Amino acid sequence: MAQQEPLTPFGNALAGALGGVFSNAVIYPLDTVKTRIQADQGPKNDAKKKGQVTVRKGAGLLEGVMTIARSKEGVTGLYRGFGASMVNTFSTQFAYFYWYTVVRTLYVNRLATKGKGGVAQLSTAVELLLGAVAGGLAQIFTIPVSVIATRQQLGGPRSDEEDIVEKKQELAAANSPAQPTASAKAKSAAVTAGKSVAKVANPSDPDSFLGVAREILRDDGITGLWRGLKPSLVLTVNPAITYGVFERVKNIILAASDGKMTPAKSFLVGAVSKTLATLVTFPYILAKVRLQAKDTPYTGAIDVLQKVFKREGVIGWYKGCQSQVTKAVLAQALLFYFRDYFEVWTRKILYSAKKP
Repeated sequence: MAQQEPLTPFGNALAGALGGVFSNAVIYPLDTVKTRIQADQGPKNDAKKKGQVTVRKGAGLLEGVMTIARSKEGVTGLYRGFGASMVNTFSTQFAYFYWYTVVRTLYVNRLATKGKGGVAQLSTAVELLLGAVAGGLAQIFTIPVSVIATRQQLGGPRSDEEDIVEKKQELAAANSPAQPTASAKAKSAAVTAGKSVAKVANPSDPDSFLGVAREILRDDGITGLWRGLKPSLVLTVNPAITYGVFERVKNIILAASDGKMTPAKSFLVGAVSKTLATLVTFPYILAKVRLQAKDTPYTGAIDVLQKVFKREGVIGWYKGCQSQVTKAVLAQALLFYFRDYFEVWTRKILYSAKKP
């Protein structure tokens, strides 16, 4: 059977994005739990005032899932920010795979024109550098969606205090005089008009994608959407390490076996490569999450690491690491396992798009 032509940068990007969305959708509740563990939003009393559910320190992913599911948030709390997260995953994966394919192809072609052999295996250092460049380009364009998704995951249902205040206001309105004064009428009309405008600007609720985006713009300005960009740029080495190690280990396995990369082998290599990448970069993953949280007391990634180290030592840098590794490894392993299927689906989508 004739070998299929390699996918274009757009095709590779689409295949990677589809794979990323699928794998992250499967384990999304775990992602919500690990984000809350990493955020460490303070004492339970403070969290209750914000209507948030805290996860016990040292809790595992399963306990975290059950804690949120049994709380006032319910099972839906495990899927807070799901839409934004999937958009973020798709856009990030698409941008990463697109730019990685572009920069890698340009580099290989440049080697070929210099007579160094374009088909030669690239060194691990080069693979990591190309991956970092691609990841940096991807992050610059996609981090606003990541900030919104993180804020949604860290949110919670309305607190009891807020519910009581609203009920008191409704009772006061119901018990008001039958013939309100002109000033009262004007005030009521103004409030009603204000609510109508708010609903038009935000058709659902303040915790929706647009609602959170508007809140960030109101509180932090346009730069708030790029909060955590610096640690995100540092974290571009994470996928670079992941794919760099994956390619190295894959080549070793292919050379030592029958030369065929089965889905089971892809799953195993993907798990190993992602675990290594996560362990190396986890402190900055923690810093990124805390910087993107609402009302964060930190000024930057270094500030996060310094304050956490002062309170908890090096162990504090790895708070929630087990949850992060479990979630990341499962997502990455699923992505590698089903990658061939995503390429098949991508070819079908591109073929259908070319039809008149």
